[in-house]
Amino acid sequence: MPAALTVLMNAGPWLPVPPPDYGGIENVVATLVPELRARGHRVVLATVGASALEADEHLSVFPTGQFGSITGPYNQMMGIAHAHMRAVLERLAVGDIDLVHDHLEVVGPAILAAARDTVPPVLQTLHWDLAKHPDFYGGFAGAGRIFFAGVSASQLARAHPTLRRQALGAVPLATPLPPAEPVPAGEHLLTLGRITSVKGYDLAARAAGSLGARLVMAGPVAGFADPAALAAALAEPDHPAAGLGDVRYFRQEVEPHVDGSTVTWIGSVGGPAKEELLRTARAVLFPLRWDEPGGTAVVEAMSAGVPVVAMRRGVLPELVDHGVTGWLADDDEEFVGYLSRVDELDRQACREVAVRRFSPAAMAARYETLYRRVLTLAGGARVRLPGMRGVHGGTGPTG
Repeated sequence: MPAALTVLMNAGPWLPVPPPDYGGIENVVATLVPELRARGHRVVLATVGASALEADEHLSVFPTGQFGSITGPYNQMMGIAHAHMRAVLERLAVGDIDLVHDHLEVVGPAILAAARDTVPPVLQTLHWDLAKHPDFYGGFAGAGRIFFAGVSASQLARAHPTLRRQALGAVPLATPLPPAEPVPAGEHLLTLGRITSVKGYDLAARAAGSLGARLVMAGPVAGFADPAALAAALAEPDHPAAGLGDVRYFRQEVEPHVDGSTVTWIGSVGGPAKEELLRTARAVLFPLRWDEPGGTAVVEAMSAGVPVVAMRRGVLPELVDHGVTGWLADDDEEFVGYLSRVDELDRQACREVAVRRFSPAAMAARYETLYRRVLTLAGGARVRLPGMRGVHGGTGPTG
């Protein structure tokens, strides 16, 4: 068995791990950590105090997730990620961490790079659209100590050449496999994720209304978890919610089609309620207007035995077997047409493909390989035997 590593898994300060409902990055971390620990590695999880995921050690600054502040004024939210990273640096100074697996957009690699060789080598997973932050990632140089992993080949193909040269490859996302076998489809179609213009959920709402097909829309709007929270914010004369782009999009493009009967917005949902809503859906819809980089919710749907209907963009052709696990459309008209064909797809086949291609164990094995490569490339991998601690192969007792 290869020597075990102590990995600091930096999930960031935005949501608990696992998240109670919405939270793609945090769901990935919640899937990866148990698998790494099962393979003998020690994981220090940098997150928020409300995280319930088991780890060898927890590190947090904030007691609860700060996602509600992420779209706030710059002068109110700018210090959140930096306060979190200050605690990460203090923990790394102890000297027993072999590698940092970072998931904190921009701030993570920026601060870790500034620390230079006083911190261990770093692998950052790029969960987002790589057209974002061109001024940072386009000029960033990891100095042979900070490397990147994409979540799909299509995502990395769109990266700035400077960033692509520092990427070690793509690791497809995974989600925990539901223990139950697929069940017969219920009556509803489903959207699952943050309601924002690039997700194209207005098309799903319009299409469902025109077809008379029941659609349940689950996910937050600009950090507001449900209709009541959004309505309360909009009722305050001085609340900034009305000026937020996602709120304007929802009110202008989506809400006019939400009638509470055929089309319903229920907000964020998690736990058993989400599991039941997902596994009984006829299909999960992804009418994308952008090149989705990772597609966690796509894998989540197929793992539950639920087919998807999506635009042929971004990572979707890498995930969906057209005509087997879902339908891929090239335009709005084709997307609407495929909604009438979701019942042609075999739900058991969806589950079998997901188990074979997107299992948590497969994701962990790929990351373990990348960890070893990062340590080799960085020169001076600090490893220890399973059950041991101490820098550079020391033999102090596990604590």
